[in-house]
Amino acid sequence: MQRTKIIGTQESLGTTAGAATSISYATVVRLYNNTAGIVTVGVSTAIGTATTSYFAMPAGSVEFLEKVASHVVWATSAIPANKVGFTN
Repeated sequence: MQRTKIIGTQESLGTTAGAATSISYATVVRLYNNTAGIVTVGVSTAIGTATTSYFAMPAGSVEFLEKVASHVVWATSAIPANKVGFTN
């Protein structure tokens, strides 16, 4: 059984690449799409960079994103995010 350990306080993602955040240098981030529609999430190597990878999150979904600590995350809506870890 896998459990999620909350490491950081929930914060809202920025809605542009220029407002991206590393979520306190997290390597694992829990994202929750609390909107009624699809949200696009971007992951970049630095704030405002053009080298961004994207994925879509359906309404009401939760995703666990593994990333490099210095990489930053943003979304098309200000969805909540937490720095987390996993335990067994």
